[in-house]
Amino acid sequence: MITGELKAKVDKLWTEFWTGGITNPLSVIEQISFLMFARLLDIAESRNEKRDARTGQKSRRNFGVAEQELRWSRFKHLGAEEMLPLVRDRVFPHFKKVAVDGAEFGEYMKDAQLMIAKPSLLVKAVEMIDALPLTAGDTKGDLYEYLLGKLTTAGINGQFRTPRHVIRAMVELVAPQPTEVVGDPACGTAGFLVESMLYLLRQHSSPQMVETDPETGEKIYPGDLLEPYREHIQREMFRGFDFDVTMLRIAAMNLLLHGIEAPDIHYQDTLSVTFPEHHPRLASDAFDVILANPPFKGSLDHEDVHPSLTAKVKTRKTELLFVVLMLRLLKRGGRCAVIVPDGVLFGSSNAHVELRKLLVDDNQLEGVISLPSGVFRPYAGVSTAVLMFTKGGKTGQVFFYDVQADGFSLDDKRQPVADNDLPDLLAQWQARDPKKLTDRTAKAFCVPVAEIRGEGKYDLSINRYKETVYREEKFDPPGEILERMMDLEKEIMQDLNELKQMLESKESAP
Repeated sequence: MITGELKAKVDKLWTEFWTGGITNPLSVIEQISFLMFARLLDIAESRNEKRDARTGQKSRRNFGVAEQELRWSRFKHLGAEEMLPLVRDRVFPHFKKVAVDGAEFGEYMKDAQLMIAKPSLLVKAVEMIDALPLTAGDTKGDLYEYLLGKLTTAGINGQFRTPRHVIRAMVELVAPQPTEVVGDPACGTAGFLVESMLYLLRQHSSPQMVETDPETGEKIYPGDLLEPYREHIQREMFRGFDFDVTMLRIAAMNLLLHGIEAPDIHYQDTLSVTFPEHHPRLASDAFDVILANPPFKGSLDHEDVHPSLTAKVKTRKTELLFVVLMLRLLKRGGRCAVIVPDGVLFGSSNAHVELRKLLVDDNQLEGVISLPSGVFRPYAGVSTAVLMFTKGGKTGQVFFYDVQADGFSLDDKRQPVADNDLPDLLAQWQARDPKKLTDRTAKAFCVPVAEIRGEGKYDLSINRYKETVYREEKFDPPGEILERMMDLEKEIMQDLNELKQMLESKESAP
């Protein structure tokens, strides 16, 4: 989460844009994003140069010899009158070239335009963005979240950025491999795809090659053991879709700056009837792994939804349709971790029951992870869970885990706290043994599929199976309590009488 000081800097930057004549909140976010991208592009270039000097390799360059003046570190020192035409006429057009080189998302950068007309505003914006700690962890993602929070329409379609630590936990639970294809049909800013790449780097780096960032103290994982899979990772592994062009632009920037040169990022409503025709190779049986937090709210007209989805579960609710879509997109044996609202787990409508029956009877439902209701605060207080399932196979025992703390306070402030169940969740998941996970008073336990089928409702809510231990409170006998109250009353009356005598003696004194 970003600090109050950082929020103040962003608020000041936002105000500068508004006073400079750019009053559309979406335009402000796009302009800030583009300028952040320009700076991050230069940071990435510097890192590549240092790595190449250390390893003797020659990696891809975003700036040629004749384009060095387009780097952030160069033009940020220019005066206002020099900076504006350079950024407008050369830096922004260069974005298109950088994105198009070997990448398929150049279409989302081709119309990038500098809307800042006042030279003084551009200088102030560059100065403020240059002071932001964009290299510290995933601060840029937190900045996007804070910026999006300024949109009056933010969250109207159930779109909320998933907290980074929750994304990381889900990726570690699924454990994507470098030979697999990872997808997100509602990718937003591509948080799940980026974290999957970071997971691969952590898992496939030689210990002697891991370094520590002197500024942040964080580990830097080179991913040197990924070399045999490099081409697949760069061009085939990561695929995402969204119907928000702004989110796709941010996703494209985010992926490119995390070393993924050519991910499949496309504008597409993945529930639409047009989805398979537009992307036939991505329509069915395309993914080994799906990680997602799709929009919860909203209902669609039946004629707008692809019939392959409504044939499985007849509904207009997006949270149900997305789960059916993921089953269609997965290869047989493919794995999925998806965040769903709690209603999906216990809803009593025919569509809710049909979906749960589909997961349990026709596929392998592996886990239901209950998340605290404050995970998405301050943007939403909705209660959610993570469904873990594999396409095909047979459901036997279902792993349940009750996450009660995620390392942050569950109020709107979301301050770091000591309590965090996520490390234990991962440990319990990796070592899960249904024969041992039988204590239903614990946070982790397993439930046999026969019990879940129950009366045909296929209830997946954790409270349906978790047992609560009530501790008997012991109290003193009522007679003893009454005696103590009477003794206390006597002491009070005695004190009052003494006070009364003091007042009477004072009044009678000459």
